[in-house]
Order: sequence, then structure tokens, then C-alpha cells
Amino acid sequence: MTLDVPLSLEPMESKPVDTLPRGQGWQFEPKWDGFRCVAFRDGEAIHLQSRNQKPLGRYFPELEQAIGALPVRRCVLDGEIIICEETFDILQLRLHPAARRVAQLAKEYPATFVAFDLLADDRGRSLLMQPFAKRRAALDALFKRIGKSRLIVCSRATHSRVQALKWCRGVGQGLDGIMAKPLGEPYRPGQRAMQKYKLWKTVDCVVGGYYPRRGGRQVEYLLLGLYDKDGLLNYVGRARACDGEITELLQPLVGGQGFTGNAPGGKSRWSGRQRKVVPLKPRLVVEASADHIENQRFRHGARVIRLRQDKRPEACTMDQLGAL
Repeated sequence: MTLDVPLSLEPMESKPVDTLPRGQGWQFEPKWDGFRCVAFRDGEAIHLQSRNQKPLGRYFPELEQAIGALPVRRCVLDGEIIICEETFDILQLRLHPAARRVAQLAKEYPATFVAFDLLADDRGRSLLMQPFAKRRAALDALFKRIGKSRLIVCSRATHSRVQALKWCRGVGQGLDGIMAKPLGEPYRPGQRAMQKYKLWKTVDCVVGGYYPRRGGRQVEYLLLGLYDKDGLLNYVGRARACDGEITELLQPLVGGQGFTGNAPGGKSRWSGRQRKVVPLKPRLVVEASADHIENQRFRHGARVIRLRQDKRPEACTMDQLGAL
């Protein structure tokens, strides 16, 4: 490719914050729950790549075709791949090794590329050193030329903090939070130059077991559960044990029945090793905070806020998830 922006580009990152910034000089956008993607087009050459420079085009042929059909023959777009009105699990299904299966999934669950930054213009010239306000204006102008497209869309944006917080009502429907971007800053590859605000939800959970650290009796992760209408304790997620004293607190509970419904287990996604579960008597209740709940599970690791010695384990029920 002859674009001024190289394929080796590392996307600009974000740092988590507990509140959205105030004052002038910020643009707010929805943070979608999808795959980060940088899309390169140089004439007939089209390349989609992930945050880690892994090719994505083979998994999303409909997006390659849609970008190839754009009236703009040269550009570099930064954005997110999502599947509208579907869970993240459906999006993950698209990463299938078999070409026939990929083609079938593309028809059943077509993806959408949500563009939120323009890194090279229609002449292939780099915009990385331009302030974000100018890059966004160029992106808006580009989409006026593109017109309406079902598969390639421009991200919503506002300078109003109040409006951005209203978008948080859509969390759990594909929206993962809010991005705050400084209007006066250039694009900073690989740096956490943006801010990411997530709406955390709190759930009172029973500690039904734990994963021990390798080679020791210390607790690495607490395994959290909720009771269903049949009185079964179902695993819903895990939380890292930050307090070293938690091991002593849990020792009297070791040897209990643990989870009686859906249970944790399987291999670690990182090491490939089978994870050992230490079951506990369901006595300890914690208030946990999670940033994304999907299919009655915490998709990411939760945070323990505090112990709930005032709450009975039996009162920690699955309907808490339905109310979120």
C-alpha cells in the first residue's frame, strides 16, 4: 500500500475513568462492545486489522466488500466492528477458521463497521498530526460523500456531557460505555490518550468457591454465584482477590458443596491448564461490581466492593441480573 499511514500503526488507546471530564474541549462518543479495527483502503487493496495488527478481513468479507464499494478509493478509518442488536458472543462466533462457515455467518449475522476517526484522507495523506477536531470534521465530510450505508456507518458524537450520560441508558444493548476524546490532540498511536467511562453495575453475590494461586493455598480469584428459582447456586463470574486476608476468611468454608447449578471449570484461556476449583460452603456474601453482564454472566472480571455481612446468601438471586 502507498498510504502515508503504515499497516504497523498501533491504534490509540484509552484509560478508564470513574467520571466523564467536564469543561470545554471534549467530544463524547458511544463505546460499542465489539472488535477494534483499523480499515485501510488503497484503490483495490483493502486491509482490515485488529488492535494487535492481526488481519480481520477473512472473518468479515461483507465489510471488505462494503469498503471496496465506497466512492472513496483511498483512506484509513479507525473504528469498531459490531453486530447490531446481538450479544458479544455472536460477534465472537464470526472468528471461525472455516471459510464456508464464515460465509454462512456473514449472511446470518452481518457485521457493521462504526467509524470514529479518519487517519488518512482520500488522497492517502496522513492526518495523524492533525487535532482530533479537524480529523472528525474530515470524517463527517467523508461520510457526506459516502451517503447511507448499512454496513459502514459514522459514530454518533456530542460535545454535551449531559447527552453522553443519557446514552448510558443503552448499556447492555451493545453499548459498553462512553469515550471522551480531547478535541485539540493529535492521534497518538499506542498511547492511552482517550478516556473510557463505563457504567458499572453492582450485584450481591455468594462466594461459592475460589481458584487458588499456582503452587500455593492463597486465593487468586473468588468465584461468584447467584441462586435461581429452584434454589440452585449458579456461577456468574469471578473477581480477583485483592485482599491477602481473604484466604484466612475462606478457610473455615472449604469443603462445602459449592455450586449446585451451573458451575465454573474448564481450561484457562491463557495457560491452557485445567483450573482447580476449591468449593466453599455458601456463607460469604460480597457486593461485586461488573462492567458488562451478558447471558447472565459477568463477561469481564468483577471487582469486590465490600463484604455484605448483613445479607443472607439465599437473598442473592438471579433476578438481580434481570433488573439491570
